Amino acid sequence: MEERYSRQILFSPIGEDGQRNLRKKHVLLVGAGALGSANADILVRAGVGQLTIVDRDYVEWSNLQRQQLYTEEDAREQLPKAVAAKNHLNAINPEVSVHACVLDAAAADLEELAEDKDLIVDATDNFETRGVINDLSQKLTVPWIYGACVGSFGMSFTVIPGKTPCMHCLWKAIPLTGLTCETGGIIAPAVQMVAAHQTAEALKILVEDWDSIRQTFVTFDLWHNQYQSMNVTKAKREDCLSCGKERTYPFLNRTNTTKAAILCGRDTVQVRPPKRLELDFIRLSCKLKRAGYEVRANPYLMSVHYARERLVLFKDGRALVHGTKNTGYARSLYQKIIG
Repeated sequence: MEERYSRQILFSPIGEDGQRNLRKKHVLLVGAGALGSANADILVRAGVGQLTIVDRDYVEWSNLQRQQLYTEEDAREQLPKAVAAKNHLNAINPEVSVHACVLDAAAADLEELAEDKDLIVDATDNFETRGVINDLSQKLTVPWIYGACVGSFGMSFTVIPGKTPCMHCLWKAIPLTGLTCETGGIIAPAVQMVAAHQTAEALKILVEDWDSIRQTFVTFDLWHNQYQSMNVTKAKREDCLSCGKERTYPFLNRTNTTKAAILCGRDTVQVRPPKRLELDFIRLSCKLKRAGYEVRANPYLMSVHYARERLVLFKDGRALVHGTKNTGYARSLYQKIIG
C-alpha cells in the first residue's frame, strides 16, 4: 500500500521514516463534529495507525453544512457521530484502526482513554471539556492540540507538556469569545482552516519532527481578512495549577464540572455551572434570537425554545432543561447555548 502514501513520503520532512512512525501512533480525538470530522478525515488518509473518536452527539441535518464525513442517510438514521465517522473512515482507509466511543467526555472516561495515546486532538465545543483535556495532557505527559472556531473566526495552539504554556495559562492571558456555533453561526472555511493548523501540527508530532512545531497561538478571521500569530512563551506561569510547580489539576476535580440532576417527579433536568455566573439576559437573548430560538425573559429568568429544545435560564447560570430525563443531553444543550 506504499502507493497510497507516495506523495506524502516524497515530502522530505516526513519521508519513509516518518511514515513508519505515523503508522505506529495512536491519536485520541475528542469530538466528532465539524473540527472532529475534518481532523479525522485528514489523519486517516495520512495513515495514522489508530484513531479513537469520542463523541456524545448524533448526526442532525444542521451538521451537514460543515461536517464533512456525514451524509443525509446518517442524519435520517440519527447515527451517533462517532459511529458514523468510523463507518466512513473505514471505507476511506481500512488500514487504520478506528475506535468509536459514544460517551460524554467526562474526566474519568477520558483519563482511561488518554493513558496510552501519543496525541490528543481537541475538537470539542466547550471549555469544560478542554479544561479536562488540558489537565490530562499535563498529568499524563501527552501533547494536545487546541482548536476552536465560530462564525468566520478560528484559533489554534499546540501544547507540549514541560515545554509550552498550557491552555490554563493562556485562558488567563488571552480574551476568548463566549460565542458558540448555536449563537454565532459558523462557515465551513473557518472549520477547514482550524483543522489545517491542527492536522499540520499533529503530523509534526506523530512523525517526531519536534523542531518544526509551531510555538505561537494563531487566530484568524477569514471574513475580515485578519490573521495573527502571537508568541505566548511568557504566558507560562509557575503558579499554574495545571502545569506549574504545585499542580492540583483543577479541571479533573468533580467540584469544577457542570452538574446535572433529574428533578423528582418531573420530566426535567436541572443543570448548574461549576461556578456562579451573572448572565447578561439582553446580550444572550439577542444572540439566541439571531440563531432562531424563541426567547422570553423577565428580570429573573429567561425561557428559551427551539423545536424540541426547551429550557429556562436563571441569572446565576442555573438552568432547567424540560422534556428530558437524560442528564447527558441536558448538559450538552446547556453547553451549546451558554458556551
